[in-house]
Amino acid sequence: MESLATKLAPRDTEIRAWEVASTFEARHILCTTQGRGQNAAQYIESNLEVHIGCWFIDQYPYHKAVDFHSEHTTTKVRSRLKLYCSADPEEQKVDLAILPLLTHGEAELSRDMLQLMVQRLTIGGRLVASVDNVRDRWLHDQMRELFPKVTVHTFADAIVYSAVKQSELKKVRNFQCEFAFRDREQLIYAISRPGVFSHRHIDPGARQLIDAIDIGPKTRVIDIGCGAGTVALALATRDATTYVHAVDGNARAVQCTELGAARNQLTNIVTELNSRGTKATKGSFDLAVANPPYFADFRIAEHFINTAKEALKPGGQLLLVTKQPQWYEEYLPDRWDDVDIWPSKKYHLVAGIRT
Repeated sequence: MESLATKLAPRDTEIRAWEVASTFEARHILCTTQGRGQNAAQYIESNLEVHIGCWFIDQYPYHKAVDFHSEHTTTKVRSRLKLYCSADPEEQKVDLAILPLLTHGEAELSRDMLQLMVQRLTIGGRLVASVDNVRDRWLHDQMRELFPKVTVHTFADAIVYSAVKQSELKKVRNFQCEFAFRDREQLIYAISRPGVFSHRHIDPGARQLIDAIDIGPKTRVIDIGCGAGTVALALATRDATTYVHAVDGNARAVQCTELGAARNQLTNIVTELNSRGTKATKGSFDLAVANPPYFADFRIAEHFINTAKEALKPGGQLLLVTKQPQWYEEYLPDRWDDVDIWPSKKYHLVAGIRT
């Protein structure tokens, strides 16, 4: 019979982290995963007294993990493995925290997650962090800032560090930030955190999208992939009668959009954490706006467009921004009416009418 690890093998850095972690005793564990959390499930299979919380920031891998474990793990294991998606790990204290990282990951997000893991540890608890760079120095330096003593575990394909928490952190860094931008004559404040698009600044593509939008009173807008919420905040600020529904699969993006709405005293923004479309009333929106990412071979862009089509009223408008208009030129005309694509500085704007 295949093991859980071979059914859906995660990256080596995670395997190595769990190899080191398994040498320590723990009853309550917090972890993240580069795969589906199958190493956590395998650990529970050999130690049914342990409870593990597997934390996801993004709903897409979270749903993949839920689907995987519903098929491949037993009810007993699932009762002790809690998969959850949230902006931060749960407040519960743990004996052991496991954080696999990748060399090409976002540095500030990694620092933020390391600090959060340390905060969740009990005194005497242990952090195990790994990286897929056998010549790593960066992660080692970060660990040294958090712990007086760090143990190095070397492998041919990864480096793992472990350290014991001896006291609470004397200095806790705040990675959340506020930045301001203007829409017409209005100064708007946005809140962002590591792991959220776009952190610490308004994205130039979002700026082109905002400038291209002209809406009237009582317009119902859905912002798909809202990120830090800059587009949603700008549109909600223009007219108090405008209703803006901001959707993102990233829990921190939804949190930041909510914080931005509160910061600007806006009551006409509703948020939704959802990576599989939207639970919002289908066929009820006048305008769908989006700034799709460029990775995943337009799979995410196609998902955004399909979500927009479900959300819009017949005759409702889609408006999005991109640096790669060719795909939209081929994909949209057979599926949307009145498709129009035009340049806007270094970007292109794409518009279509729902049939």
